[in-house]
Amino acid sequence: MKKINRIIMSMFLLAALTLAGCQSQSSGNADSFGNQVDHRIIGIDPGAGLMKLTDTAIKDYKLNNWTVQSGSESTMIAALDKAIKKKEPIVVTGWTPHWMFQKYDLKYLKDPKGSYGAAENIHTVVHKGFEKKDPNATKVLDQFSWTADDMGKVMLSIQGGTDAKKAAAQWVKDNKDKVSAWTKGADKVSGKTIKLGYVAWASEIASTNVVATVLEDLGYNVTLEQLGAGQMWAGLAKGSDDAIVAAWLPSTHADYMKQFKNKVTDLGPNLKGTKLGLVVPSYVKIDSIDDLKD
Repeated sequence: MKKINRIIMSMFLLAALTLAGCQSQSSGNADSFGNQVDHRIIGIDPGAGLMKLTDTAIKDYKLNNWTVQSGSESTMIAALDKAIKKKEPIVVTGWTPHWMFQKYDLKYLKDPKGSYGAAENIHTVVHKGFEKKDPNATKVLDQFSWTADDMGKVMLSIQGGTDAKKAAAQWVKDNKDKVSAWTKGADKVSGKTIKLGYVAWASEIASTNVVATVLEDLGYNVTLEQLGAGQMWAGLAKGSDDAIVAAWLPSTHADYMKQFKNKVTDLGPNLKGTKLGLVVPSYVKIDSIDDLKD
């Protein structure tokens, strides 16, 4: 009888282990990176082109059980900061230039399928007809061009607590040679108005305030309007805003450019070589978007 009981117990244990193994295979590895972050990517504004590209990446890499949490740049940074302080895994949507790459030790996940496309540029775009209405301001806007390092200095200053306008004014004061190239051939004015739209990204807060400072030094009365990406483009198209220096092309703002192309004029890039993708802290062991698959 004891032998029969041992056999029955052995069979029961084997069945239990087999069932557990099947359940483990069906639910995925409990220690997988996806499970550690609840299969969640922390994103930004739901209307941003970066979010659309992230949806594309999820399809391209067949990340069927992953979700993208929309929010804002500030909520994304807050989540990233919290995770890094605890040295926990996290995946966020990211772009360069951005001060977070100077503050934190981060890395882009490799994108072998090219879901996020090639490097982009940030363009200056004006309302169609503005170049005739104010060729003087248009000249300055057209000649405005700087580097990611230039922008990074302003962004870091603002992130460190300096008022955006003061940070911009200090950069302009410290970079007279570059500013003189932007204003070459432009005349001083007395109180002419110009309205600049921008999105609440650290990069665009920096660039828009710098351009505003330069125009104000020429005598312009400059108004800044913070908007969502769609609102910014719509405002520019209808002329409630005169110009933006915050157009990420050809991918991030591609839909807006296509929608409003007959109502705006693209003056070309003011900063070259941006990058978009998924970003993780460097201590995270995964290196590619492919690695997000369980």
